[in-house]
Amino acid sequence: MSDKLQWIDDALAELREKGLYNTIRTIESPQGAWLVVDGKRVLNFCSNNYLGLANDPRLVQAAKEAIDKLGVGPAAVRTIAGTMSIHVELEKRLAEFKEAEAAIQFQSGFTANLGTIPALVGRGDAIFSDELNHASIIDGSRLSRAQIVRYPHNDARTLRTLLEEQRGQFNRALIVTDGVFSMDGDIAPLPELTRLAEEFDCMMMVDDAHGEGVLGHGGRGIVHHFDLQGRVDVEVGTMSKAFGVVGGYVAGNAKVVEWLRQRGRPFLFSSATTVPDTAACLAAVNILEESTELVDRLWENTHYFKDEMVKLGFDIGQSMTPITPVMLGDEKLTQEFSRRLFEEGVFATAIAYPTVPLGKARIRVMISAAHSRDDLDQGLAVFAKVGRELGVI
Repeated sequence: MSDKLQWIDDALAELREKGLYNTIRTIESPQGAWLVVDGKRVLNFCSNNYLGLANDPRLVQAAKEAIDKLGVGPAAVRTIAGTMSIHVELEKRLAEFKEAEAAIQFQSGFTANLGTIPALVGRGDAIFSDELNHASIIDGSRLSRAQIVRYPHNDARTLRTLLEEQRGQFNRALIVTDGVFSMDGDIAPLPELTRLAEEFDCMMMVDDAHGEGVLGHGGRGIVHHFDLQGRVDVEVGTMSKAFGVVGGYVAGNAKVVEWLRQRGRPFLFSSATTVPDTAACLAAVNILEESTELVDRLWENTHYFKDEMVKLGFDIGQSMTPITPVMLGDEKLTQEFSRRLFEEGVFATAIAYPTVPLGKARIRVMISAAHSRDDLDQGLAVFAKVGRELGVI
């Protein structure tokens, strides 16, 4: 009798042979500058914990107090019996923080994109999408059944040409881009894209998952960074990175937010976020509103680490943010580099296909405000040692 799942064994073996197999390590400690991973204490260069809030005592305490007051789970979707006062408060505070008309909470940044794009466009409409947009934008665009028109990465000039040629063929149109591109750390030319959206009567949408807590005054994001408040219709965000918790949201035009309450499928058909998560998110917003200290420290660490990596001779691409891709190219070399880093006490995972194109493998270092100067120096010393050992520098 043939094994109907033999193809999986074959495919996994091929992934291992090509250096594309994803080894998932287990973290046994709270998130922070240092972690216990698979029983080993290592310097954390992997997490999206930009501001070090994932284990901040203020967030932990807020979650505990909320459990005592409101319990753990909402026990329903938002539209039936799951909207609690704490959800409403978070949405109000997020809108204020982002200087937007309104905000709506989703279960994650991924579901925010999956819920928003199909609610805004469908058959007979068009999505003009950056070719390097996040998987959640790609999946949300596919679900919408709108025509997807990809434009070259961050190329507003070519986008203009595509709009001139094709915009008239469609009813509604949406321009969508990542704010900060998570694999390369570069920033979208949002002012140019927004002007094109206004000129060609398109809705403008940005996914700012990696811009929140990083760009703009006090970490208010790319829209604030470019002073585009009120001109970007949809700003998708996540609470799982700089905010240190979990969840997603959409901020922006009040009409869009109201429509998503009626037609955003994850909002309609998946349970609301838990009480402690929502309370911790609120605490994180409070912290960012009170002080720019963490954001300032993040950028100090970023500039120092990047400058030293360049001095060592590493190729760190075109990053303009704390995301620091150490470009290695070859998948097997990248896997070996990551393994040797871990042996030397640095946790920095290999990023390879399909997350990035074949031949573009890298170690992606994520700098945090939680890192001390000594932490960064230790990490730099290990990168130098492994880089010389493997002939990278």
